Amino acid sequence: MTEPIFKVLKSGLQTTVQDLGRTGYQQYGISPSGAMDSYSMQMANLLVGNPLGEAVLEAAVLGPRLEALIDASIAICGGDLEPLVNSSKVPMWKSFVLKKGDILSLGTAKSGARAYISFAGGIDVPLVLGSKSTFINGRLGGFKGRAVESGDIIYGNPFVRKNRFLHSSLIPEYAEEIEIRVILGPHSDKFSQIEKDRFLSSQYTITSQSNRMGFRLEGPKLATIGGSDIISDAIPLGGIQVPSNGQPIILLSERQTTGGYARIATVISVDIPLLAQAMPGTKIRLKEITIREAQEQYLKQKKLFKFLSV
Repeated sequence: MTEPIFKVLKSGLQTTVQDLGRTGYQQYGISPSGAMDSYSMQMANLLVGNPLGEAVLEAAVLGPRLEALIDASIAICGGDLEPLVNSSKVPMWKSFVLKKGDILSLGTAKSGARAYISFAGGIDVPLVLGSKSTFINGRLGGFKGRAVESGDIIYGNPFVRKNRFLHSSLIPEYAEEIEIRVILGPHSDKFSQIEKDRFLSSQYTITSQSNRMGFRLEGPKLATIGGSDIISDAIPLGGIQVPSNGQPIILLSERQTTGGYARIATVISVDIPLLAQAMPGTKIRLKEITIREAQEQYLKQKKLFKFLSV
């Protein structure tokens, strides 16, 4: 039976309910949405004993203020938004118990950009097309298709469990300069070798015109052969479009489902969480790897979660 577990006192900049996203609906024009940083989201769930894909709160840049309405175990992973309980600092990447009446506050990002708050027992919102994720641009999922607002009540099936923590070796570091691994293509014929080399040897900056839909990059312009337009095709998570202005755009969780610009590369899935924690102004370098190497990294991470879930 679900119970009210938290009241939203302040909503933060953009706090939404997210899980691993809705799959199988891009063909109908519906974005997968889901957590920008799936690694932190899954680790937060693991620490409180939830299934890895359970919904959490994703807080971006400036976090919310929540009042506990019942005793509950929670964990906060991802970007450091300097969480406090009743004005006292609390650890991240570790589960702990909030008592009824406690106030959880998340401030401005000190490192990273997005924090993930998991609640033992999960968040009770309706499944929409198989997911609890909020698709803001489509106005569906989560809390009526929107970010949480002051006065909202978060329901769940709360339970209290023994505290768990994550080994420091498994906690990512978020730097002001990052290296992101990519697989070149699929529209390799639209870019000369000179442009591909320029793409891989240059430094780009994430601009302020970046959000859950995608990150716009600023740096050396990339020229296309015969123009940047293509016949529209499906866009994968991490696809890097190059529009007519030559400045790459990395498409992310709330991306459009199809696009008509040539894609020079795709960010490997294991590196999406690191990219998701980058703030505007972060410097990025791109490194090419093979599909086989990307698959090995993916399987390695899957094995890690399987091991930790035992």
